Amino acid sequence: MNVDWESLFVPSDSLLEIVIRGTVIYLCLFLAFRFLPRKTVGAMGPSDLLVVVLIADAVQQGMAGGYHSITEGVLLAAVIFGWATFIDWLDFKLPKWHVCEAPPLQMISNGELLVHNMKRQQITEDEVMSQLRQHGQDSPKGVAKAFLEGDGHFSVILKSRKDDKPPQERQL
Repeated sequence: MNVDWESLFVPSDSLLEIVIRGTVIYLCLFLAFRFLPRKTVGAMGPSDLLVVVLIADAVQQGMAGGYHSITEGVLLAAVIFGWATFIDWLDFKLPKWHVCEAPPLQMISNGELLVHNMKRQQITEDEVMSQLRQHGQDSPKGVAKAFLEGDGHFSVILKSRKDDKPPQERQL
């Protein structure tokens, strides 16, 4: 078993070139992520993750020297950012199309689990109950509606209690 120690530790390219490539790529990505319009309402969605993965793959060749110029890596990253921005714009202009995320799917209606919707998304009753507990509910009975949102989060709308008065009529 032979180890080529020279190829492990002696750079094949100029160290200055590596520093310049890394610096230019980093600054271009930093500026793109900082100034291009991106949704930041909730957690990272599937389309955001796709952009990050594609950008990482696209620019690694520019940083490592696989492309002949840094410009090729930056241009490819710009194309990916352009498409991501266009798709976000399309999703904003045509929200009923649900381009970036799936529409909300109801999981509970009037205290009853909607088993057909749970099966469709491969969600178990235990997973729904876990989400309800995180919203302060130990049973679906007190829930008017619960939805699996397009970003994967649950939203819960509680039933109103009959003995509750409107806030301005409550006695302290």
